Amino acid sequence: MERVNTPSGLMRTKSDQLVEAVAAMMKSPTTSFDASAAAAETHGAGGSGSGSTTLSRKSSRRMTAASPGRSSGEKSNTHIRKSRSTQLKLDLDDVSSGAALSRASSASLGLSFSFTGFTMPPEEIADSKPFSDDEIPEDLEAGIQKKKIQAEPTLPIYLQVKILTEVAVFASSFSQSAAASAGVEKSFTDVTYKVILKGLKSTVEKDILNGITGAVSPGEVLALMGPSGSGKTTLLSLLGGRLNHPTPGGLITYNDQPYSKSLKSRIGFVTQDDVLFPHLTVRETLTYVALLRLPKTLTKQQKEERAMDVIYELGLERCQDTMIGGSFVRGVSGGERKRVCIGNEIIINPSILLLDEPTSGLDSTTALRIVQMLHDIAEVGKTVITTIHQPSSRLFHKFDKLILLGKGSLLYFGKASEAMVYFSSIGCNPLISMNPAEFLLDLANGNINDVSLPTELEDKAQMENSGTETRNGKPSPAVVLEVRHFEDDYYLVEAYETRLAEKEKKRLMVPIPMDEELKSKVSCPKRNWGASWCEQYSILFRRGLKERRHDYLSWLRVTQVLSTAVILGLLWWHSNCNGPKVLQDQAGLLFFIAVFWGFFPVFTAIFMFPQERAMLGKERAADMYRLSAYFVARTTSDLPLDLLLPILFLLVVYFMAGLRLSAGPFFLSMLTVFLCIIAAQGLGLAIGATLMDLKQATTLASVTVMTFMLSGGFFVERVPVFVAWIRHLSFNYHTYKLLLKVQYEDITPSVGIKLDSGVKEVSALVAMVFGYRLLAYLSLRRMKLQSGA
Repeated sequence: MERVNTPSGLMRTKSDQLVEAVAAMMKSPTTSFDASAAAAETHGAGGSGSGSTTLSRKSSRRMTAASPGRSSGEKSNTHIRKSRSTQLKLDLDDVSSGAALSRASSASLGLSFSFTGFTMPPEEIADSKPFSDDEIPEDLEAGIQKKKIQAEPTLPIYLQVKILTEVAVFASSFSQSAAASAGVEKSFTDVTYKVILKGLKSTVEKDILNGITGAVSPGEVLALMGPSGSGKTTLLSLLGGRLNHPTPGGLITYNDQPYSKSLKSRIGFVTQDDVLFPHLTVRETLTYVALLRLPKTLTKQQKEERAMDVIYELGLERCQDTMIGGSFVRGVSGGERKRVCIGNEIIINPSILLLDEPTSGLDSTTALRIVQMLHDIAEVGKTVITTIHQPSSRLFHKFDKLILLGKGSLLYFGKASEAMVYFSSIGCNPLISMNPAEFLLDLANGNINDVSLPTELEDKAQMENSGTETRNGKPSPAVVLEVRHFEDDYYLVEAYETRLAEKEKKRLMVPIPMDEELKSKVSCPKRNWGASWCEQYSILFRRGLKERRHDYLSWLRVTQVLSTAVILGLLWWHSNCNGPKVLQDQAGLLFFIAVFWGFFPVFTAIFMFPQERAMLGKERAADMYRLSAYFVARTTSDLPLDLLLPILFLLVVYFMAGLRLSAGPFFLSMLTVFLCIIAAQGLGLAIGATLMDLKQATTLASVTVMTFMLSGGFFVERVPVFVAWIRHLSFNYHTYKLLLKVQYEDITPSVGIKLDSGVKEVSALVAMVFGYRLLAYLSLRRMKLQSGA
C-alpha cells in the first residue's frame, strides 16, 4: 500500500530536519548560514508539497526583532524570558505551515532566536545564557526589580575560626556619610541550661541543654537542627540574651564581656510566631519600628526612608499598603508576613540576626525564598543563626554550617556540606536515596529505618538488650537511643566528642588580640534608646489610635451602646420629678447608668495587656521603648475612643428620659460618667496586668464588679458596719451619688442617700483613676516577660 504523506507527518519531518540543522550549526559555526538556508529551503519545499504557506519575511523580521541576540547591547538578560514567551505564541497561519513547530524546537534547545530567514553570530550565541529563575527578580512580571540587601561600610574583624562563635557588630547610622563601625566577638562554651519542675510532692531538675559549643563567622548562615524538644529554641534564646532565669551554665561572652543591655540594639531576633498588629499596613509597621529603634541622630525623614528601603529590599513594595491581617482580618500572605517580621529586625542593621523556624508553615518555594534572603543578608557581613525543623534538600544545601541537637546534646557541628561525610565515617549511612536533613533527623530521633548502623552499636544493643524486640534484625529506636557507653553518653554524642569536639576546644585556648575599645562598647550598661520619652509616647499614641480604631468604632459595639440607650429612653420616656415614686424611678435610671459605664469599661480593659503580652515582650526585649512611655500611651490612646460612645449614649438617654433640661446638669452628668469610665478602666487594667490570664481575670472582675454594684447604695441602704468599707472602694457608689447630686441638687431627696457637696466622691474617683493605674504599671514592671525584657 502506498504511504500517504499527511500534513502532520510533513510537519514532524520538517521539525526533525530543523533540529538536525541547528545541531550542525552549533557544531560548525562557520556554516551556520548554509544550515539555516538549507533549513529554509527544506521548509519551502515541504510547504509546497503539502499545500502549506511558507513563512513570510515579515514574520522573520518580527522574530528577528524579538531575539535578544539582536538587542543584547540595549536589553539585559532578564528580557530573555519575555522574548521566549513572545516566540512561543502560535498564530493560526503559522501552525499550518509548520513554522510554530520550528520555533518551539528552538525554544526547547534553550536558544532565544529563530533560525528561519536569518542567522545569529557565534559570539552572540555564546553570550546568550539559558533562562534561570535565580537571575530574574521576583517581581519581573510586574516590572519591579527587588533591591539587593545593602549595609553600611564595616570593618572586617575576627574572621578566624578560633572561638566558638564570632560575629561583627556594626554601630551604624543610616546617613549618607560613612558610618562608624564596631566589632563584637561572641563565644559560648559548654553551654548548659536547666529548668526546675515543681510538683505537689517533689521538685525535679530537668536538663534542657548539655555542653553545646559552636562557631559561626560573619557572612555565614548557621542552622540549628534537631527534632522537636531537642533544645533549638532554648539555645537560640540563650545566644540572643533572651533567657536569664535560671542562670545558664557555661560561658557566653561578647568580646570577652558578659551580656549587657546595650547589646539589644545590635541583635535582631525573629520569633517563631509572627507577632504583628493586624490592622496596621506593612509600611506603617516598618515605619513605626524605624521611628522607635533607629538612632536619635537621624531625622524623621531619614528614618522613614530607611523603612522604605527595607520594603524594597525584601520585595514588599506591592503589598506595602495592605494590612498585615490576622485570624479574623484578611491581609498579606504567610511569606510576606514572615518577611515583615524579618524587616522589623534588619531595619536597624544588626550584627547578629537570630531566627526561630522562619520557614514553618510555608510551602517549599516560599521557604526557599526566605532562606535565599537570609543568604543575601549574610553576604553583606552579618551573622545569621536560624533554627529549622525539617528543611527540604534544596534548603539544606543553602546552609553554611550546621548544629545538630538530640535531646539537648550536641551530635554534630561543622560545615553542612560535610555532615553526611562525618556520619558515614562513624558507620551511619542511608540505605536509600533520601534528603540529608531527613537522614540527620532520623538519627537524632533514633529512627533507624533505611539506615545502616555500625556493627559496634548493633552488637552492644544486642548484648545489653537481649530481651528487647528487634525490627528487621535491627534494634528498635528506643534501644538505639538508650545504648550507653562507659561515661553514660549516647553513642552519637560520644562519637562527636571523640572525633571533633577536642579539636574545637583546642582552638578556643588560643587568645585573640582585641582592642579595648571593642570591649568597652559591649560592656557599656547604658541603653541606647532610639527616641526620647516624649517621642516614644507620641509614636506609640498614634500607633495605638490607628490599631484600635477598628475595634472601638465597629458596628457591633456602636449598635450595642445605641440599642441600650434607646431601650432605656423608651422605658423612662419623659419621666419627671413630680412625686417620690417618680424620683425613685429616675434614681433607678441613674444607678443603671453608673453600673453600665462601670461594667462596660472594666471588661474592655481586662483584655488589653493579656492580648498584647506577646507584642509587649517582643518589643521590650528589643529595647524599642520605655515601659512607662508604652503604659501612658496605651492608656491615653484609648480615651478619645472610650469617650465617644458615652457621648452618643447620653445624647439619647438624657433627652428621651426627660432629665434636667439645662446645660449645667447635662455637662456635669457627662463629666461624672467620664470619671466613672476612667476609674473603671483603671480597675480592668490592674486586674489584667496582675493576672495576665483572661480566664482568671474575667472571673475576678465579675466578682469585683458584682460586689461594687451591690454596695452601690441602691439595693441596700443600711450596710453592716464590718463591710461598709467596701462602699468607699466602689466607683458605682460614688458615681451614683454624684449623679443624684447633679439631678436633685435643689430638690429634697427621697432616695435614701445623704447628698453633700460632692468633693469626697470626686476625690475618691480621682484617687481610683491614678491608684488602679499605678497598680497596673507596677504589675507590668515586676512581670517576667517570656522574651526576657
